[in-house]
Amino acid sequence: MSRVALALLAAVAATAFTVPAAAQEQRPQIETKKVDGTEGVYIFRNGGHQSMFVVTKDGVIATDPIAYGRPTGGQQYVDEIKKVTDKPIKYLIYSHHHYDHIAGGKAFKDAGAKIIAHKNVKVHLAPLADPNTVLPDESFDGNKTIKLGGTTLELSYLGLNHSDSNIVMRLPKEKIIFVVDTIPVGTFPGRGFIDIYPLETETFIKKVIAMDWERMIPGHPGQPGDRLGTKQDAQNVLTLMQEASADIKKDAQAGKCWDAVEKDFKMEKYATLPGYAAGLPMVARRYCGLWGRGT
Repeated sequence: MSRVALALLAAVAATAFTVPAAAQEQRPQIETKKVDGTEGVYIFRNGGHQSMFVVTKDGVIATDPIAYGRPTGGQQYVDEIKKVTDKPIKYLIYSHHHYDHIAGGKAFKDAGAKIIAHKNVKVHLAPLADPNTVLPDESFDGNKTIKLGGTTLELSYLGLNHSDSNIVMRLPKEKIIFVVDTIPVGTFPGRGFIDIYPLETETFIKKVIAMDWERMIPGHPGQPGDRLGTKQDAQNVLTLMQEASADIKKDAQAGKCWDAVEKDFKMEKYATLPGYAAGLPMVARRYCGLWGRGT
């Protein structure tokens, strides 16, 4: 075969490999999808964050505006809801007090929504006076039930976990829960692990597993393929935490926290999980804080 023919063949081969990648559509920043098998449960995604909203015959129950660093994010969420229904947005529920999930509530407030959150959300937010994060209208501790248009949404505070304000939202009829940050689906724990309550989170996850549900909507898309979580996913996170805790406890008692542990700590069985490389130092640092410093 001549050099010219070989060059042409190589060019064709290169094109065959590069065109499909170039032809792939870039994923949109914002997506809204109905949850399979439900009448009115939707997932709203903005980048790497997502929320749940429920459409009923009498109005909408929305959660987490997820507009941190996105000045128009809250309004975009409201607009997405309006594409689905003309019913009014009656409630906005905050999952917890961290800005990356609850900033951007003004658009919901302007739309007439009542904002509800655990009592500690207001405790954290009020002194900070962040202009993009609207304070709750109503706070609760323990349990609260919202009923709207034939739909029931149960809000439960099960104790310290990812924060001191994280709640579980459960739709009993659909057997779906919405849990943000504490139980990642198919990914390694990340930056948010840095201020988690480690031992209390183990108890929290056990309580979540004991609840009556079949599918979990996480606050960040589940992997792979934006999948919803299962009780096995929750058990997997619990097991990972227990293994990391036990290993670093030994290292801490041997005086290896923090530098040696952050350099040498590995969890090879989880190395294929998305976020492993970035999250590993966060896990090491937090458990060194617990076992090496008592905090």
